[in-house]
Amino acid sequence: MHHMSSCKKVCLWAATLPRIPATSLALHNFDVNYGLQFGDLWPSVRVAMLCEQKYGALINNFSDVPGLLSELRFKGARDFVQSGRSLGEGTGGAGRLPGEGLTPATGSTEEESMLPEMSPNIRCFVFPKGDIARFKPARPDSCGTLSYYLLDAASLLPVLALDVREGHTVLDLCAAPGGKTLALLQTHAISQLTVNDVSESRMNRVRRTLQSYLPREVWSGNRVAMTTIDGQLWGEMARSTFDRVLVDVPCTTDRHSVMEEENNIFKKMRTKERQKLPALQTQLLVAGMEATRPGGVVLYSTCTLSQLQNEMVVEQAMHVAQDERGVTVEVEDLGPLERHFESTFHFAPRQRLGLLVIPHLTANFGPTYLCKLRRVR
Repeated sequence: MHHMSSCKKVCLWAATLPRIPATSLALHNFDVNYGLQFGDLWPSVRVAMLCEQKYGALINNFSDVPGLLSELRFKGARDFVQSGRSLGEGTGGAGRLPGEGLTPATGSTEEESMLPEMSPNIRCFVFPKGDIARFKPARPDSCGTLSYYLLDAASLLPVLALDVREGHTVLDLCAAPGGKTLALLQTHAISQLTVNDVSESRMNRVRRTLQSYLPREVWSGNRVAMTTIDGQLWGEMARSTFDRVLVDVPCTTDRHSVMEEENNIFKKMRTKERQKLPALQTQLLVAGMEATRPGGVVLYSTCTLSQLQNEMVVEQAMHVAQDERGVTVEVEDLGPLERHFESTFHFAPRQRLGLLVIPHLTANFGPTYLCKLRRVR
């Protein structure tokens, strides 16, 4: 009897213990794994990840807010995409109209010729390193279209590295919440964009984003198709179809995981889902490789620091694509891109494959991982 009552007491005591928040579980997990992965670098990355994230303002070429660019420059922000593109640092391409185009200067260095031909229409303003000023909410123009979209500026790197050219067909395999989709449409180059996300509710979020930023004819015409198909099926459905495929996979979204309880993948009930992530990411990337036409580019990206979800997924997917689908891809060097943007972002040293932007107090963007792959056959 005495034994039963003490057992009951223990059970009651356990039931009244506060649940460990998912954010704490995430941080503990990261301390163990990233402490090993990054060594001495981890404490500074950890501090940055727990501080307020830095944003960029992706300029919406479809809106017309008079004086917007000069106003942003006056506040000290600069267009990190266009500044320094074969022109003097700071003169940038901002202020040019969509379609005016910036051609690389003649006699440009070999380094510049290796850079993706970044669309002159993608413009994104950031405050300089160490400046923690914030952008105000975007103003609508006379038609109610918003003037810019706030996003982690590092998340534009996958779109820039994708190197979209005039007339390309593009598949955005896991499109929600829609920031990268919006950036792709700013290029004015895509002949056909397929925007896909397996979740209907997440797809609705993409639709709402596009509705706020684009004239109806841009996103509702024949040029943009919206689908809610399991991303893993696209390889069989559309083999060798697209010039460019963006595979921005679901991941542990590290910054969200240590900051927000809501929708946190480290919640106990989502353990299995979290453990299955690398397998799902691999299947999505294989499908993306298969859907790319030979000669085309597939771009893999995440917002996690995890090697297990980054380089290891790329390596595994390359093996699976080769052995099971007869698809061969080669990793493209992103070194020129890294050197071009090192004044804006803090990159992790020594990546086996791809690039990793790591949060840093003076440049608190990321984490963003990207790896560019070209389909050979």
